[in-house]
Amino acid sequence: MEIHDVPDSRQTGSTGLEFWFDFASTYSYPTALRIEKLAKACDVTIIWRAFLLGPIFQSQGWSDSPFNIYPSKGRYMWRDLQRVCNEHRLEFHRPSRFPRNSVLAARIVCAFESTPWIADFIRQVFSANFVLDLDISDPDVLSDCLRLLGQDPETVMATATGPSAKSKLRISTSNAQKIGIFGAPSFVIGHEMYWGNEHLEKAIERARQTSP
Repeated sequence: MEIHDVPDSRQTGSTGLEFWFDFASTYSYPTALRIEKLAKACDVTIIWRAFLLGPIFQSQGWSDSPFNIYPSKGRYMWRDLQRVCNEHRLEFHRPSRFPRNSVLAARIVCAFESTPWIADFIRQVFSANFVLDLDISDPDVLSDCLRLLGQDPETVMATATGPSAKSKLRISTSNAQKIGIFGAPSFVIGHEMYWGNEHLEKAIERARQTSP
């Protein structure tokens, strides 16, 4: 499997911006590919927060993505997402299945969130889903993403399927609910929250302004 190269993810910064995302989230895709370059320019550090939208939607009485429940909203979203990707010159192909199960990929992020390669992995998974139309719930797809980054899939998968990684993802999703996150992408700086790809620049500016 060939997955597009991604830029080096290593960075330093003085201010933290929490980027809350679900790999199944449509608008999280352009955000994930844009956020690091913008944050670096402002000396803002990204804190990658993978979580699951499913439990949050269920708490609101939804058994599926609202883009599937409300067809007119879904039609608008897909057209708008294409416009967003065109604007930022990002490749995009509508997934043949939506939403895809993102549990295993999110567990990998939660288990390895402090590693220097995790941002690259996140972009690889988003590209697999929204560019290559691959099933990101498939361990083989995620293993290919890991190999491209020089990581050993067997070792990573063993950790990601263990009790600690499962617990970390449950806690992350619970924390998202506690701080009032209702969708993705969301950005949190201290007690301030922004929602939506269109507010990424505002969130980064807020983080820059609150730098010590």
